[in-house]
Amino acid sequence: MIVKKEVEIGGKLFSLETGRYARQSNGAVMVRHGDTMVLVTAVASEQAKEDQDFFPLQVEYREKTSAAGKFPGGYIKREGRPTEKEILSARLCDRPIRPLFPESFLNETQVIAFVLSYDGENDPDVLAATAASAALVVSDIPFDGPMGEVRVGRVNGEWIVNPTHEQVKLSDIELVVAGTADSIMMVEGESKEVSEQDLLDALKFAQGEIKKIVELQNELRAEAGKTKWEVVEKTGDENLKKDIYELAEAKFKEIVYSILTKEERSARNKELNEFVKTSLAEKYPEQEKVIGNILHDMEKDLMRERILKEGIRLDGRDTKQVRPITIELGVLPRTHGSALFTRGETQSLTNVTLGTKNDEQTVDGLLDEYSKRFYLQYNFPPFCVGEVGRMMGVSRREIGHGNLAERSLKQVFPAEDVFPYTVRIISDILESNGSSSMATVCAGSLSMMDAGVPISKAVSGIAMGLVKEGEQYAVLSDILGNEDHLGDMDFKVAGTKDGITGFQMDIKIQGISFEIMEKAIFQAKEGRIHILEKMNEAINAPKDQLSPYAPRLLSMKIETDQIGLVIGPGGKTIQGMQRLFGVDININDDGTVNIASPNKENAQKCKDYIKKLTATPEVGEVYDGVITKIMDFGAFVEILPGKEGLLHISQIDNKRVEKVTDYFKQGDKVTVKLLKVEGGKYSLSRKELLKDNGKSEKKDKSSNNIAAE
Repeated sequence: MIVKKEVEIGGKLFSLETGRYARQSNGAVMVRHGDTMVLVTAVASEQAKEDQDFFPLQVEYREKTSAAGKFPGGYIKREGRPTEKEILSARLCDRPIRPLFPESFLNETQVIAFVLSYDGENDPDVLAATAASAALVVSDIPFDGPMGEVRVGRVNGEWIVNPTHEQVKLSDIELVVAGTADSIMMVEGESKEVSEQDLLDALKFAQGEIKKIVELQNELRAEAGKTKWEVVEKTGDENLKKDIYELAEAKFKEIVYSILTKEERSARNKELNEFVKTSLAEKYPEQEKVIGNILHDMEKDLMRERILKEGIRLDGRDTKQVRPITIELGVLPRTHGSALFTRGETQSLTNVTLGTKNDEQTVDGLLDEYSKRFYLQYNFPPFCVGEVGRMMGVSRREIGHGNLAERSLKQVFPAEDVFPYTVRIISDILESNGSSSMATVCAGSLSMMDAGVPISKAVSGIAMGLVKEGEQYAVLSDILGNEDHLGDMDFKVAGTKDGITGFQMDIKIQGISFEIMEKAIFQAKEGRIHILEKMNEAINAPKDQLSPYAPRLLSMKIETDQIGLVIGPGGKTIQGMQRLFGVDININDDGTVNIASPNKENAQKCKDYIKKLTATPEVGEVYDGVITKIMDFGAFVEILPGKEGLLHISQIDNKRVEKVTDYFKQGDKVTVKLLKVEGGKYSLSRKELLKDNGKSEKKDKSSNNIAAE
């Protein structure tokens, strides 16, 4: 049975359809907004693997280039591994649906989104997330949805739901919000230094639109929903739990109430785990995993209880306190800029590389190909958490964290006409105990200042946590890794002293209220400003000089009809200049010419040459030229690059000239005056300059005589 439901979202028809496509999956929904269509399927194994203690959810998102009437780039005309855009879009689907599965449901589950039609306006990523919820809602897979997801922008003070790409470019805020009918599940986005109140207003606006989408899914479920599988709640052995608590509760409370480093806490926890497992091994054989899980929950309960009752955290801080911060600049001498930012037990070593237009990142996908001249890459090696791990490709988490830091910093990055360099930032996390992405934001801002990148303001970031039991809750500033793992929220906010530039929120419970959101946002501002003050103590403005190892970049502007002249036939002219001066030259379509060289003098010589090459000869001007060809009737002189004029034999000297070769040979330098231009031909004279010199000499002699008299 085909069921289709429609509602108006942002002035355009938004529809969900099931029963036509992918009917062998547990649930499948085609979502359409404008002419963008995304098919999302949900499939789950009927049984969980034996002794599995985690939920294996896999979410995949793929964009078919055929959806936009395009061919894949590259030699092999077939979509390959997912692009960064596809990975980030998959995360936008994964993060809000994951908390909505029942805690006891551990069956392997896979959600796949295919973008099948793209109209160039409506981004399919938020549509895929909504369709993922809808596919799970109509399926027989246990799911506590529905939830909806929208993108919000603001143009000229007006809020827009699911803005087009052009509207996003004009917006001062872009955020993706996922939520249920009455609470927020996930937030991600960037903004141009908007206020905390603006962010709250955007969230409230999004919530109104999400309610429509949630109601649409409820209508779809009413007509097409399958009966959900029954989830059997696992009941543990109460005697085992009692024995564990008798053995470990007092000892675990002592650990939780002690101020320890991450390594010390881990060692104490491990020691207690081994003690309990050994003590109960005979009475409860082969229950090591169960015992470990009960001890994990015990630590969680004790930590949360202390925070809610006493306001004291694992490391002894109160709920608003930020860990100690140390900053070192220029620690990597041969990079163009670097910073080591350490906050508590989280450390980012970040460096900046300055490059030319050739170093821009080309991005290809459903949209027209474009280039990025500012990009940030985040690395999270296993040693940063004291573990051994395989060094494979970049993980989804690394791409997501890098994207958040990049979006937070790009708001203060200078325009190309101010700073024409391409900038690459690399953040290597050397230690991690909470919020390494926000450490990357701070280190990225500091390293750009160290490199002399003229960013408009410093940017800092902070991660906020939440512990909530019933109506009682506590918002935590600058969370530890354990507070993230055992808490209910991870809310990251980055910005300058004047406003927010980037944000991301994930929760592990089924939504939070606007009251909690408001408290978290304004508490984050306090922490962000505190961190900014520490950063400003280290460096409060970009350095005046670039690193001596950075390329020197000069810019100039030429007329667009002169671009071909500078490039030359088959690139001959521009390649010749690059070889002659040892530079790299890039020309934009608007006539902007960027010249890069390790040697500033060579770059300046090249710039002067291009000025001459593109200059228009003016009658009456004097030029230092070079003889390019000798004829019986005169000599041809190159007065500017690529521009030659005729020095007629009659214009060589004040007296009669019998042979041109008596005066010049090819390659000689000569100073000439441009007499006239006719039909694009230049007539030159040396005789006119000799006359002028003669007059001036006589005038000078006369003056001297007068002076002598």
